[in-house]
Amino acid sequence: MECFRWQCLIIVAVIVVGKQVGGFPEEDLVARLPGQPKVGFAQYAGYVDIDVKAGRSLFYYFAEADGDADQKPLTLWLNGGPGCSSIGGGAFTELGPFFPRGDGRGLQINKKSWNKVSNLLFVESPAGVGWSYSNSTSDYNTGDESTANDMLTFLLRWYEKFPEFRARDLFLTGESYAGHYIPQLANVLLDYNRHSSGFKFKIKGIAIGNPLLKLDRDIPATYEYFWSHGMISDEIGLRIMSECDFEDYTFSGTHNMSKSCNEAIEEANTVVGDYINPYDVILDVCYPSIVEQELRLRKYVTKKSVGVDVCMTLERRFYFNLPEVQQALHANRTKLPYRWSMCSGVLNYNSTDGDINILPLLARIVKNKIPIWVFSGDQDSVVPLLGSRTLVRELAHDLKFRVTVPYSVWFYKGQVAGWVTEYGKLLTFATVRGAAHMVPYAQPARALRLFTSFVHGQRLPNSTYPPID
Repeated sequence: MECFRWQCLIIVAVIVVGKQVGGFPEEDLVARLPGQPKVGFAQYAGYVDIDVKAGRSLFYYFAEADGDADQKPLTLWLNGGPGCSSIGGGAFTELGPFFPRGDGRGLQINKKSWNKVSNLLFVESPAGVGWSYSNSTSDYNTGDESTANDMLTFLLRWYEKFPEFRARDLFLTGESYAGHYIPQLANVLLDYNRHSSGFKFKIKGIAIGNPLLKLDRDIPATYEYFWSHGMISDEIGLRIMSECDFEDYTFSGTHNMSKSCNEAIEEANTVVGDYINPYDVILDVCYPSIVEQELRLRKYVTKKSVGVDVCMTLERRFYFNLPEVQQALHANRTKLPYRWSMCSGVLNYNSTDGDINILPLLARIVKNKIPIWVFSGDQDSVVPLLGSRTLVRELAHDLKFRVTVPYSVWFYKGQVAGWVTEYGKLLTFATVRGAAHMVPYAQPARALRLFTSFVHGQRLPNSTYPPID
C-alpha cells in the first residue's frame, strides 16, 4: 500500500521496546557518566532507528528536569552547522546539566542548566552527525527536507520509548543553522497534526538563538558588525556596502558576487584574522596544540576568558572519545571508522538549502498560535543581531503585528541583561548582553532567565512593561 509520509507514520505499528524503568527504557538508562558528580535526576541515552532497512539511526541524550520532572515540559534542542552535534554543543557545552572538566576526563555541574525548568532532549541530527549513522552511505547526502522528516520519525519513536511525554507540552529550540532545522521541523509536525485523528504534538513555543533565517540579510550583517565594532576600517566597510549585492550571495560561498566585492570581503576577513573568535568577538582564543599536549599529560588546563573556559571544545572532544564514556552513553554501537567530532566530516549536506528564506515558515507557525522567540547574543559576528532584529521586524510587518513592547532593556539581578521588543503576543526578539553565538555558553545565568520566561509564557523582566496576564 502506498501512502504519503505522514500517513505512513500515523499508521505505523507501535515499536516494541525493552524493559521499562518508571515507564522509561531500562536499556537506555545512563547509570553514571565517568567522572560525573552525583545528581538527583535521571539521564538516558541511546539510539532511535529511523530506517531499519537502510540502517539509519539517530543518537539522543535525554536529561530529566532537576526536580518535579513529571510536572515539567519537554524541550528539544538542536544545534546547527549544518552537521554539528546537539549533544556536544547544547548538552555538554551550553545548557545541559554538565560541562567537561579542564582535564577532559570528568564532568562538572552546570548550575544554570535549562533542566532546572524543563526536561531536555538532544539529538545528533541528521545521520552522519556525531554518533548518529547509516549503513547506507547514500543517506549522508541529505538536506533540510529529509532532516526534518527524519526528526518527525525520531520523535514519534522516541515517544514510544518515553510514552508519558506524549501528553506533555513540547518546546522546540536551537541555534544557528537550527534557524532552518527548527522551523522546518515545526511545519512538518503541524502537517502531521493536521492529518492525524489521534495523537498530536503539543507544540507550545519555538525559540531560536542567533538563527540563520534569510541569507541575503544575515550575511551583510556580519560585515556591518565588523565595521560597527571597529574590526575593519571605514574604507573596507564602505567598499563592501557599495560593491556587494548580497542578493547574489549563496550559502556555499561568494562565487556569484562581483570580483571587487569578493576582494573586499577577503580583505575584511584577513584583517579580522585568526586570533579573534568570530562566534564571540570579546573572548580570547584557545591554542589547541598547547591544550591537547596538556590533556595528554592529565593536567587541569582550563583556560578562562571573562569567566568562560575557551578550551571547552577540546576538553569535550577528548572526553567523548574515551571508550568508557561511549560505553556509559550506549554510544557508537557500530564502531564507526572515525572519532567523535563536534561537526561531521562525512555529511554531504545540500548547500543550496542554506539559501531558503525561512520567514514564510515562521509566519505559518505564528498563524497556528505558536509563540516564536528569536534571541541573539550581541557578541556574535557570524549571525549577528543586526540581521535577526531586522528580519523579525519585517516578519511582524508582514503579519500586521503592532509593537506591544517597544525596544527596551530587560534585567537580571539588577543589571541590564539585554534588549527586547515584542510584536503582538506571539513574536519576541531579544538580545542577551555579553553573549556569544552560543548564548548559554557565554552567559549561562541570563540565558536561563530568558528560557524560563519563554517556557512560562512571561515577558522578560522589565521595569516598564508588566508581564502578560
